[in-house]
Amino acid sequence: MTNSETAVPAATAKHSTREGPYHHGDLRNALVRAAAELAETGGPEAVTVRAAARHVGVTPTAAYRHFTNHDELLNAAQEQAQQTLFAAMGETMASLAPQADAISRLAAVGRGYITFALREPGLFRTAFCGDQSDAPAYDLLAGLLDELVTIGFLDAADRPDAEYAAWSMVHGMATLIIEGALDDLDDAARDKAIQRTLAVVERGLATGPNASERGAVRR
Repeated sequence: MTNSETAVPAATAKHSTREGPYHHGDLRNALVRAAAELAETGGPEAVTVRAAARHVGVTPTAAYRHFTNHDELLNAAQEQAQQTLFAAMGETMASLAPQADAISRLAAVGRGYITFALREPGLFRTAFCGDQSDAPAYDLLAGLLDELVTIGFLDAADRPDAEYAAWSMVHGMATLIIEGALDDLDDAARDKAIQRTLAVVERGLATGPNASERGAVRR
């Protein structure tokens, strides 16, 4: 047998070396991580199957075995971004005292939400490039609003769809900041604007019988 018959073509060898570690399902996870990293810097528009494959170091053909099109990969990246946002909100909430009530925790998750947007604007945009009805951050907010009803801070009659009111204000502030609409503010003024937004959300929810005694109007 000649050397030409036994030699492995360079392209084949390169292909085998790169794809070998992913034969047992690791490639899909690697592509999702790559998509999240692309989103960090470029937002959802930077997430493509070819770009993720290049980032991981495999051929597009290998990547397409796991994600047949751009939308499938973007959906996976969105889910990853949502989980990262949820973790950031949880970190801020965890910084509170163990006995912190739902009012304080609501403010903390709002702060965590905006902080995440500032820290990871690309991932933040990616987290909201599709449906949010089953997002963990949404579920966390819903649970806190239910607690506000339980402690009498929020009137039960005002509970339906209150998520959208609170969410839109905090999301709006985060978007204004990362899109540069508040660039004329220094850090102190921007932080004051964030605090004011969170305070307005709180006061807007203070419709229950126990709102006044639980410090609804915080300065």
